[in-house]
Amino acid sequence: MIVSCPSLAATSPARPESAKTASLPRDAPYPKQDHSSTADPHFTFHVSRFPRAKRERRWRTFSTSCYRGNIHFTIACSGIAWKALPSQFVVPWNTYCGYIELFCMMTFMSPDWRDFTPSAWLRNPHFMTVLPGYWPRRGILAGVQTDSRLFTTEPHTQLRGFCHWQPTRTVCQTVVLVHGLEGCSESHYMRGIAAKAYRAGFNVIRMNQRTCGGTEHLTPTLYNSGLSQDYRAIVHELARVDGLDRIWLVGYSMGGNLVLKAAGEVGSSETALAGVIAVCPNIDPPQCVEALEQPRNWIYHRHFLVSLKARLRRKADLFPGKWDLKKLDGISWISEFDDRYTAPDGGYASGADYYNRAGARHVLDSIAVPTLIITAQDDPFIPYSMFTVPLIQRHSKIRVIAPRHGGHCGFFHWAHNGEDPYWAENRIVDFLQERK
Repeated sequence: MIVSCPSLAATSPARPESAKTASLPRDAPYPKQDHSSTADPHFTFHVSRFPRAKRERRWRTFSTSCYRGNIHFTIACSGIAWKALPSQFVVPWNTYCGYIELFCMMTFMSPDWRDFTPSAWLRNPHFMTVLPGYWPRRGILAGVQTDSRLFTTEPHTQLRGFCHWQPTRTVCQTVVLVHGLEGCSESHYMRGIAAKAYRAGFNVIRMNQRTCGGTEHLTPTLYNSGLSQDYRAIVHELARVDGLDRIWLVGYSMGGNLVLKAAGEVGSSETALAGVIAVCPNIDPPQCVEALEQPRNWIYHRHFLVSLKARLRRKADLFPGKWDLKKLDGISWISEFDDRYTAPDGGYASGADYYNRAGARHVLDSIAVPTLIITAQDDPFIPYSMFTVPLIQRHSKIRVIAPRHGGHCGFFHWAHNGEDPYWAENRIVDFLQERK
């Protein structure tokens, strides 16, 4: 069986391209979304027969749709195997996940459980990026006590964190988690890492960046990729107020840049900082924004831009007169949004000035603690070339793991040893435990 993922779509994109050996007929059925918030999640499979390909194989396309978006992938196999399939059938969410798991297990498993070698159809970077966020992860923090806490990082600015303390917190190491752009403390990877690190014996704090996770009222400012001082202040408070002396900063995407930047800025002056872990960090924002605004990444760009605009409108309601929103609707690019709103709010001269100064690449050489960077060579908008420079490759404190596949913060596969599919989360906990 060969499974491939040639394209991914959201609401009403152009029809996907098929595998090289066949093309999708223009009259092929296209899935419709069910946007009902009360209906149980379900997937509809549409099956279309392709013309004969080489070696007399027949190809069929499964287009799956759910109320949260469309995911398109192609399954190629002999025609005999699918003769009994109807033209359309509906399955509930759990059954659909079972089908996907079966396909993953039938196609490939890594011989070394620490390697990331996903199934063939998961090697499409867009599918890899989106799928983990839709995979059900219910109850992963069930039974873990959660305390809400506000950290004051500068006058009139507070960040909310959700703390999971061990019974003897001062003798345990602490992991501070920082989410990515338009994420929050409830993002699936934040909860996933928190559950695993807590059960491994660590204190865990899931932080919301400024204005995120419903905290727009806690600061008059927006958030941006350069606010590393917030996380330096949090480490300082945990060390001086709580008496914690082994604190790890862990960040995803934009959060990864922030924690790397914070570590580079403090160097060896903060003895409580034990180390840093970053997943797909945007250490060079000009390169990352340029990649994000490429046509192939329209789905991510649109998601971020729409979400950022909505957040700014909520902020403007809370702080009347602070931002002029007259031209907000006419903004079509994130770089334009940052130039008009993010940069001035953060004290930068322009969007270009913001992108240039906010990147952690400027201070990586000053990092003095054990550091792990996990990134994918096929990340759609975090160019792998950023991590191949001598400054990073030869740094005595920085270790880079860069699988060929993984998408943006995806790293979803099945391993032999019974681990869950979230490979990067498991490697993060491994790295923490090796230095416990």
